[in-house]
Amino acid sequence: MTLDVSRRSLLALGAGLGATAMLGGSALAKAPKLGTQAPYFHRFNFGDAEVTVVSDGPLPLGDPGGAFLGVPKEEIKKMLTDNFLSPDNVVLEQNSPIVNMGDKLVLFDTGMGTSKAFGPTTGRLQKSIAESGIKPADIDAIVCSHAHIDHIGGIVGADDKPLFPNAQVYIAQSDYDFWTDEGKLGGPLKDFVLHARKNLLPVKDRLVFIKDGQEILPGIQAISAPGHTVGHTVFMVTSKGKSFCFLGDLTHHQVLLLEKPRMEFAYDTDPKAAANTRVKLLDMLAADKTPVMSYHFAWPGYGHVVKAGDGFRYIAAPMNMQL
Repeated sequence: MTLDVSRRSLLALGAGLGATAMLGGSALAKAPKLGTQAPYFHRFNFGDAEVTVVSDGPLPLGDPGGAFLGVPKEEIKKMLTDNFLSPDNVVLEQNSPIVNMGDKLVLFDTGMGTSKAFGPTTGRLQKSIAESGIKPADIDAIVCSHAHIDHIGGIVGADDKPLFPNAQVYIAQSDYDFWTDEGKLGGPLKDFVLHARKNLLPVKDRLVFIKDGQEILPGIQAISAPGHTVGHTVFMVTSKGKSFCFLGDLTHHQVLLLEKPRMEFAYDTDPKAAANTRVKLLDMLAADKTPVMSYHFAWPGYGHVVKAGDGFRYIAAPMNMQL
């Protein structure tokens, strides 16, 4: 009995669809495709602070086998496909938090800027900031995790003039010295050194060199995390008893370098030291249940890391956090 009813229903449905087709589909919606995306910022409260995450745009690395080393390529591809990610093109985000601490407006890292070394989708930081309603002139401090091309690239514009006219720039001196070294212009790091010099030398009089453990600004503590670069630094941001850690490039990928944190990354200055630092700090953050903000994780890069066997797992925070 039920089977017969189902058949009659299907026949009736088919007849209805046929009639609609004969009428030229007039019953179907004909709204045009919009072809636009949402603005590239995300905002939430944290303690007494307000955090606005802005994006410099996706950064494609291409074939993962060229950047993630020490693990068989087929295993890497399986890790990606198991997480519904492309096995042929690893795409990183560039998440820069702007933290309004009440008395200071602080931007962490600045994207690629004018460089298109990783393709045309980068370099939108100024657009994202405008979409968020923040004015570059209101930024009091730029805090740099390190001096790689995709983190200091947006300090000056194409005309070499500072894009944040009232900001001091905080960075480890060892990283500044390494990446602005004129002697490296003849080697494989040439493009990175040129871009660092372009962005850091024009603001040399605004540089503030930071040290491990130092509270560089009220509520912002520097923690040395060497390996990715000689002076790579992460930052603990604290407001009203709550803290999150801005990871910079402690780990570049929410799957590959968490599930296998000792995997090496081609852009690390010292891959072995980077892996040791990664495991040490991720262990601490997971044990303390400290929220993290990762520059390169899937947008907007805010959540937690938890232990999972010999590695870790990233749990993204809900994006409906109330303001």
